[in-house]
Amino acid sequence: MEKSLTVNYQEKPCYDIIFDQSFDGLKEALINLGFENRKIAIVTDSNVDKLYSQEITDLVSGISSKVIKCVIPAGESNKNLSEIEKIYEELIINHFDRHDLIIALGGGVVGDMAGFTASTFLRGIAFIQVPTTLLAQTDSSIGGKTGVDFKGYKNMIGAFYMPKLVYMNLSTLKSLDDRQYISGFAEVMKHGLIKDSDFYMWLIDNLYEICERDIDVLIEMVQKSCDIKRRVVEKDPKEKGDRALLNFGHTLGHAIEKYKNFELMHGECVALGCVAAAFISWKKDMLSMEEYYEIRDMFVPFGLPISVEDIDVDEVIKLTKSDKKADSDKIRFILLKKVGKAVIDTSVTDDEMREALNEILYVENND
Repeated sequence: MEKSLTVNYQEKPCYDIIFDQSFDGLKEALINLGFENRKIAIVTDSNVDKLYSQEITDLVSGISSKVIKCVIPAGESNKNLSEIEKIYEELIINHFDRHDLIIALGGGVVGDMAGFTASTFLRGIAFIQVPTTLLAQTDSSIGGKTGVDFKGYKNMIGAFYMPKLVYMNLSTLKSLDDRQYISGFAEVMKHGLIKDSDFYMWLIDNLYEICERDIDVLIEMVQKSCDIKRRVVEKDPKEKGDRALLNFGHTLGHAIEKYKNFELMHGECVALGCVAAAFISWKKDMLSMEEYYEIRDMFVPFGLPISVEDIDVDEVIKLTKSDKKADSDKIRFILLKKVGKAVIDTSVTDDEMREALNEILYVENND
């Protein structure tokens, strides 16, 4: 079943995205990339470790001179420099050099941290992404963004650093709990909303199969979503222009995520941010009222939230000012002109954000 996409960087082929239903092709892929007889560090988290670490270790041991494992405690709260230091120490103790390899095995947090480690250790060693969550497969593993949070501020410290390969075993999506799976789906919806109305309608038409995790539909969905992101990052690899469109839903979403101290999953916050951004788009006469409500309501059957409890609206607005996407004190907001057409807007005011946040704020009716 193995299929692939090639991602270009500076108009030259840079790395492949391989879509498979097992890990069986990983060993051959590493041989083809020239990693025989090199040391390999598998970076994973405490949840994924129990599921897939041994299988990956067994697969690569036959071609590697040494395999080590670095296990990060699971969760966004552990995406910090102190955990990175522990990985550095393991690499140093085991005498890794610039010709060796890091494998990022897990979700978006693992991919970001392993990629950042690779970008900075010895000024850069090779790494590959082996994403095991829907969010990582369709979004964070593609495009070379790496980084860690700093004092709760999302991805404040990082680098653009391209992997040598992205290898997706789509059967890993079956192991996710419902909340984690649906959280990743928010990024898939986002891709349709910003760039491809046909894909967005395809998602709606395949609602049942997506929620049931039908493998054939998952394969098509992940490939389509990855292709959208591939086209965006090839055009703008360092986020100087159109790549910012991928941040649709993230400005207020990240602020809510931090305000709630990561109690909500990233994709849940992205969904809330998408609803808020669509609301602002309506109020700025980009979308009609009907279009806004259709976009908002389509998150519901997929199990994503469209309202949030217990947030201080003004505090959330303050947190947007510390977002790394700010530009000369102006927030680069991503809004919709229509489904499939997103634009960058630097004119969104605090009052407009306040109105949008009040729109998604759940207030219990005690009447």
